[in-house]
Amino acid sequence: MMASMALSSPPPELPDIAARSEAVRRALESLRRGAPVAIGDGDGAISVAAVETLGEATLAGMRASTSGPIEVAMTPPRAGALGLGPERSPVLAFLRPAASCADIVALAQPIAAEALGPLEQPTRDSADPAVAAALDLAKLAGLIPMVLVARPASGAPRGTALPAAAVSRFAEDSARWLTEVAATRLPLADAEDTRLFAFRPWGGGAEHLAIVVGTPDVSQPVLIRIHSSCFTGDLIGSLRCDCGDQLRGAIRAIADRGAGVVVYLQQEGRGIGLVNKLRAYALQDEGFDTIDANTHLGFEPDERSYVAAGEILRRLGIRRIRMLTNNPGKRAAMDGFGVEVVDRVPLVIAANPHNAAYLRTKELRDGHKF
Repeated sequence: MMASMALSSPPPELPDIAARSEAVRRALESLRRGAPVAIGDGDGAISVAAVETLGEATLAGMRASTSGPIEVAMTPPRAGALGLGPERSPVLAFLRPAASCADIVALAQPIAAEALGPLEQPTRDSADPAVAAALDLAKLAGLIPMVLVARPASGAPRGTALPAAAVSRFAEDSARWLTEVAATRLPLADAEDTRLFAFRPWGGGAEHLAIVVGTPDVSQPVLIRIHSSCFTGDLIGSLRCDCGDQLRGAIRAIADRGAGVVVYLQQEGRGIGLVNKLRAYALQDEGFDTIDANTHLGFEPDERSYVAAGEILRRLGIRRIRMLTNNPGKRAAMDGFGVEVVDRVPLVIAANPHNAAYLRTKELRDGHKF
């Protein structure tokens, strides 16, 4: 059934991919620990730091390195949550010179209605690719997409900056260039004839998985589910979503039909990460629905990518699929990955008192078909 699971012909540019991926990984670590990162090309490079993890030493260093005002960059959804504009991305607002570190960090609180003191009006949008890359980097780091931006003073020493293009290519590099690192037989409660394959991204990060039930006939459309990780639902049985029930229901449905695959992607919370998903849950407790909670934090309603899913299916020799999903948009998202979606197979899970509103939102605002 399987095509070769090894990366059959590494591309000649693989050393370049590995080098720029390593540079992005170092930048992600810096943002998460509150250190500044240089992004951009030549004299247009900027120094950025994540608002969420900002510390006194980093703020002082950024202030000392620039002769101009420091700005706060954010995504349009986050600017809207703070009552700011404009609506194009990225949105920039000047930081008041006397703003304290604590006041700046407060901007990254999920609800920051009282924290606008550090910012000056008016706001503006920016076409600077380095600013956009900085916000993408914050998302990749699992942080609220807000960063401080300082432009080094003329004549100031400049270290090596991360090219903006390296950030934009990181996610696709990580999804496209996968290495199979483990494969084993794994009997499951609902499907004893099961094998598990683990694929490691070249760009680092957690491994994606292929749960292969039975022996799919790849000459025919294969029944598959593309499932994004959900720690709370899949692992500890959260009743706030239907993810765990969908995962186990998909495995049962595939086993009942004899064979198929669940592609398990590491993109928690519709791609915003576990911590931000927990923040979104807290906002839902305040009356937000699942979509508005994500946008209030500064994210798009759905940040997921399915490049890795298409790559894994191709590596398994699967070119035509029947997709177990209630989300027609997921079917459309697979276009262009070399995998034909022959039809959509509904995966109906009963609601409970804790997730009924969530499921209604997915139906009414996301177009899910149950």
